[in-house]
Amino acid sequence: MQAQTPYELGKKIYLQKGCYSCHGNKLEGLHEYPHLANRAKGYMSYKLKYFRSNKADTQQQEMMIAYASGLSDADIDNLTTYMYEFVEEENAERYDDSFQTSGDGGS
Repeated sequence: MQAQTPYELGKKIYLQKGCYSCHGNKLEGLHEYPHLANRAKGYMSYKLKYFRSNKADTQQQEMMIAYASGLSDADIDNLTTYMYEFVEEENAERYDDSFQTSGDGGS
């Protein structure tokens, strides 16, 4: 089994919890729901823990309580790492492993 980074674990939670249905596949926010991409990790952690403790500031935020209630501190740390470090897949740096050597390496 391959170890996963906090970013990968956070992405997995984001998808499993269905966060994309309101906040978008690219964390861009849909309709009146806020964007989450590249938001301050500390602030997002505070908000998720606030929702987890059955608190919300607005009626719209109240729906977040159900999503946050089952999150552990580790889940929140991974999820906020994903949000803070988010990079669109097509813009992410990738290692090009398609290079093939041929010949004897001569001159």
